[in-house]
Amino acid sequence: MKAYAGYTGFVGGRWLSGQVCLRRILAVAVAIVLLAIPLNSGTAVAAPAAPGVHVYLMRGVLNVFSLGLDDIAAKLQAQGINATVTNYLFWSSVADEAAAEYRSGKIRTIVLVGHSSGATVLPDMVARLDRLGAPVKLAIGLDSVFRTSLSGRVGRYINFYVANGNGEPVAPTRQLHGTLENVDVGRTGVGHLTIDKAEVMQRKVISAIDAVAFSRPAEPSGAPKPLETNAAQPKPIRAGVAATAPN
Repeated sequence: MKAYAGYTGFVGGRWLSGQVCLRRILAVAVAIVLLAIPLNSGTAVAAPAAPGVHVYLMRGVLNVFSLGLDDIAAKLQAQGINATVTNYLFWSSVADEAAAEYRSGKIRTIVLVGHSSGATVLPDMVARLDRLGAPVKLAIGLDSVFRTSLSGRVGRYINFYVANGNGEPVAPTRQLHGTLENVDVGRTGVGHLTIDKAEVMQRKVISAIDAVAFSRPAEPSGAPKPLETNAAQPKPIRAGVAATAPN
């Protein structure tokens, strides 16, 4: 038998074995340590860095070819910006939800981002939100393959498209109140299925969003430098394309 097992002590009017005394002492010690720890010593949950800003990202067809938007959303969330990703088929319900939260005061800045068919529905979302009294601060389209026109109130609309593929510029209407920029990124090495995943394009998208979320300067929206050093010179801006940014 171990030495401490035979030890006895007098506690609370009773004789206790050494083993029971040791357990009591350890329990008291643990209680003292716990009481000494400040109540606020746990990891604090950081408040959103950009309260009132919500970025709605719209995926394209089949919901599987726009996974670069998930990367963008994760990077925005890491900065404290609220961002959600939805398939383009639900664009009208997303617009209604955004308008309701805007009118209730839960959000003050609405940002839209879309790829492929998700980019095609952005003008419709802008117009719907305008009718619902919730203007869009920023909208960014990534290679819509259908010709669209833009109306309604939007602070800034950037349409990145691949002109040497199937991408299309966005046409302004007389009902447009805002800035429209059509940027051809076809000579940078990105294509329809990679424009949302390319690091250089993700940086441009996030930079534009950060500019409205944190009131900081954004990168120029012009097309990035070509990935190939021997790329051909950019072709001249086509007449009739409004607000087209230089390459």
